[in-house]
Amino acid sequence: MNDIVRAWVDGWVVSRGAAPPAAEPWGWTIDVGHLEHASRHVLGAVNEDVEEAVVRKVADSVTGAGVWLKAFRDPSETAAWLDGAWWIDPEPGYLMSVPLEASAAPPPAPDGHRLRRWQVGGTTRVMIAAPDGSLAARGQIAVTGPTAVADQIETAPAHRRKGLGSVVMRTLQHAAAEQGARTGVLAGTPAGRALYASLGWRTVAPLTSAKFLGRGGETAGREAS
Repeated sequence: MNDIVRAWVDGWVVSRGAAPPAAEPWGWTIDVGHLEHASRHVLGAVNEDVEEAVVRKVADSVTGAGVWLKAFRDPSETAAWLDGAWWIDPEPGYLMSVPLEASAAPPPAPDGHRLRRWQVGGTTRVMIAAPDGSLAARGQIAVTGPTAVADQIETAPAHRRKGLGSVVMRTLQHAAAEQGARTGVLAGTPAGRALYASLGWRTVAPLTSAKFLGRGGETAGREAS
């Protein structure tokens, strides 16, 4: 199993309050407990090591709607391995990592904005409030030993291109390094990839996200990685 994928799985369950991952021959199953996200199967390989036969075997074992499949290979390659009962996000996500350092202090929020940081259940959360008190940006990071998983990074549409995402990320990275983490891991969207790359994150592998709709063809909705 790929170590970065394992780190992401461990941190993601802490960040989301999901059940501990159950080991499988091909990766892990995580029970989440939401109506549209009952559980997820995460394959432990990346790039060319993600095999068609394994993807098909795992997908064919799914019978209930709301089960997700995460495979670290481009959806342009994996889409043909899944049948019409699966909704496949056409945009690839990205598994990324970065070395963490505690030496550099994070930047402050811009004038008029308020930054708050707090910790709940092993997850550090950061929010930036706009001058009118509305939410401008947010994110969280879960530390699991030497690695930390950044998650649910978001900037409100009206507040983008103001550097707020960078402030959130640098604050989270600094917080994780203070807690002893030395490597950051995340699964990012195409929109967030440029921000993370500008902060030194490197891409490990693309990510296919697929949701089983059931044989009745229920309507799918996107979800954060």
